Amino acid sequence: MAHDQPMDACSVPGLTPLNTALTQLLNEVHPKDEVVSVQLESALGRVLAQPAVSTLNIPPGDNSAMDGYAFHVGDQPLPVGTQLMVVGKVFAGHPYAGVLKTGECVRIMTGGQLPQGANAVVMQEQATLSAEEAPSPSIHLQVEVPSGAHVRAMGEDIKSGQTVLHAGRRLRAADIGLLASLGIGEVQVTKSIRVAILSTGDELKRPGQSLAPGQFYESNRYVIAAGLKRMGVEVIDLGIVPDDLSALRDAFAKANEQADVVMTSGGVSVGEADYTKTVLEALGKIAFWKLAIKPGKPFAFGHLPNSYFIGLPGNPVSALVTFHQLAVPLLRKISGADAEPPCRLRAIAKTRIRKAPGRTDFQRGVYLVNETGQLEVTSTGAQGSGILSSMSAANCYIVIEQERGTVEAEESVWIEPFDEILK
Repeated sequence: MAHDQPMDACSVPGLTPLNTALTQLLNEVHPKDEVVSVQLESALGRVLAQPAVSTLNIPPGDNSAMDGYAFHVGDQPLPVGTQLMVVGKVFAGHPYAGVLKTGECVRIMTGGQLPQGANAVVMQEQATLSAEEAPSPSIHLQVEVPSGAHVRAMGEDIKSGQTVLHAGRRLRAADIGLLASLGIGEVQVTKSIRVAILSTGDELKRPGQSLAPGQFYESNRYVIAAGLKRMGVEVIDLGIVPDDLSALRDAFAKANEQADVVMTSGGVSVGEADYTKTVLEALGKIAFWKLAIKPGKPFAFGHLPNSYFIGLPGNPVSALVTFHQLAVPLLRKISGADAEPPCRLRAIAKTRIRKAPGRTDFQRGVYLVNETGQLEVTSTGAQGSGILSSMSAANCYIVIEQERGTVEAEESVWIEPFDEILK
């Protein structure tokens, strides 16, 4: 059993549980209603604005599931030894023009359309060809063949008039192929949302620049931009803004005019004296929250005159976890996409995982399937909110419930495998 531990300094009354915060956030935003047409080649990752409805039957007619011979079967299966005369050949895209009579068959290839009068196929390995040459090649059945054998029925996959993809679907590779198979070359999708990202702080430098004492390289904007691009979001990168009231005011005003969502990292800690908070409170209605999650307690959300605002914590891991757990679902709703609840699985912890009750903990881990088929997970090591290497080395979160304490080795835990945003 996990050992109870005293609440840590951050686990104080007034923290908002993750699920409560997410519900409140999603209730505050509305999907965009702008729609654009895009060619199918450019539709991957876009969100359907209208249902995709088939105008075709797939397959368009009865066809063969095997290489073999097609013929007619009545109410009773044709018995072993039945002789059938071969009167033609059918290849995919080259149907047989005639009507099959009783006692006749055609050589047919996989995908070939069944001739009129045929309703069954025998595999070529289960028929003996008695003569190759005309005028009378024939086969003998080696197996009993019922009506419908090895036949793909018209409309078996998709029927004409059927809705194949609903509005809100984020199009995947298989969806693109499905739409192409229906002859759909252009789709109506929601217009891509625009997210302006910026970082604040005199201590931040871009990678490649030289560092003065007390300065460090800024990484949050890079990792957040990468995640946004995975979502198909249009990123407006406004760079690093110095700790100057006028510069911040101008940057936020510019971001608000250009974007649907403005996103920053740092400067949102409750009680923190920061120009960012001063400017935000002057421009719009922003709430500064203390979340019951670790890493990532400080978080801000609200409305600017023309956009939504999301303020992430400054520590790199905290920023990435809150982006993934809160900002991503928010952006999906704004883009009109269906909600995608996280996939969580049970696994056996192979290492002791320290935790104090009070906050839901998103520790970083590596999971695998052991030789008995059991999922097991190992911590990546040090879990500080500034240790970005813990995210880079991981392939999942180890999600430890809010009121749970330390997890001992061999206890069961929830894991959340990284999705396409973090992979």
